[in-house]
Amino acid sequence: MSSPCDKIGRMPYKTITSIRLTSMLLVFISALSACIAPQLAEPDRALPTPQVTVMTSVPPTLTPSPTATPTTSGWIYPYTINGLRGHEYESGEIEVGEQIDETDNYTRYLISYLSEGLTVTGIMQVPKRGEEPYPVIIMNHGFFNRGVYHSGDGTDRAAEFLNRRGYLTLSSDYRSWGESDAGYSLFYSGLVMDVINLMNAIPSLPQADPERIGMWGHSMGGGVTLKVLAIDTAENPGRIRAAILYSTVSADDADLIDRWGPGCVGDIAAGERLYGCNSSDVLPLDLPSGLIRAYKDAANDPELLEQVAAIHYLDDVSAPVQFHYGTADGKFISGTPPEWSRKAYDAFLDAGKSAEIFAYEGEGHSFLADEWWAFMERCVRFFDENVK
Repeated sequence: MSSPCDKIGRMPYKTITSIRLTSMLLVFISALSACIAPQLAEPDRALPTPQVTVMTSVPPTLTPSPTATPTTSGWIYPYTINGLRGHEYESGEIEVGEQIDETDNYTRYLISYLSEGLTVTGIMQVPKRGEEPYPVIIMNHGFFNRGVYHSGDGTDRAAEFLNRRGYLTLSSDYRSWGESDAGYSLFYSGLVMDVINLMNAIPSLPQADPERIGMWGHSMGGGVTLKVLAIDTAENPGRIRAAILYSTVSADDADLIDRWGPGCVGDIAAGERLYGCNSSDVLPLDLPSGLIRAYKDAANDPELLEQVAAIHYLDDVSAPVQFHYGTADGKFISGTPPEWSRKAYDAFLDAGKSAEIFAYEGEGHSFLADEWWAFMERCVRFFDENVK
């Protein structure tokens, strides 16, 4: 079928002259507009829709100003320690779901709560000993391949140990793990938001005492714990009364990128199969292209990496901390080198903070047998002194 533009080009001269001038002008102008309009219209700038998990919300901080193009530091600022300190967190409720287990020591429930518009799932274990409201330990799990992870993995054994001593435990799956909604996370920022929003929701639980909170983190969860300490205690001094760092990743993000690379851009499942990118961070392709470029640039910029690293922001930390690591850890790429725990410990001391450190000879990333029991006994004594 020919267009109006084609018809004008082929119209016989005699026909044109027989048309009244006004009608000819109107037809000509109308047809000419149809020819020109496509050239003046804003080109379609949408990227092809990738086969990735769709994120449900993008914070207003990611929207660039209509009058200025954000710089790399401007894009990254919301994910820096100072940016996360100024973030407005949610004060929602924890929805207690199905009871999935009961022993002589605890009753286990599925839970869910809102975090930045995402539904995040997890586990609550209520002790059979002690009296309500119970002191609370937030359990932050380490990295798991999302395809095999189930709620409570990485924290369930330690949680039961704490339940026996009268502590209620809350274990967030974080976004993108378990049955949680998928959500982006740069430099652990999304995971940190999920944990802080979980703490904000503790007052909704009648069994829990929001004035007595401790934190326990293994591996990646140790890194999350370190950032929560640097961020939350600046805004809520004394809310976290004590923290355990078990085989923790480095408090310096430059170390993480040097060992595992920056976050994977694109599909989460595909990223977990790649070597050379760290799928603890999640960057779907439907994020603003400027933010993705800024993240890549920041991952290679020492000054910007300092702004996202907890190790440089310990001055406001009020909670005493305890480090535990195995001397044989870090031999495999998935492990955490012992020097990361010692580096963070030294940084706490240099900042004038209360810190202890324990090395477990011959132990790897997760402790076994007698060493694990010794480790958990130290954890309980530490929490009894500072949380109960």
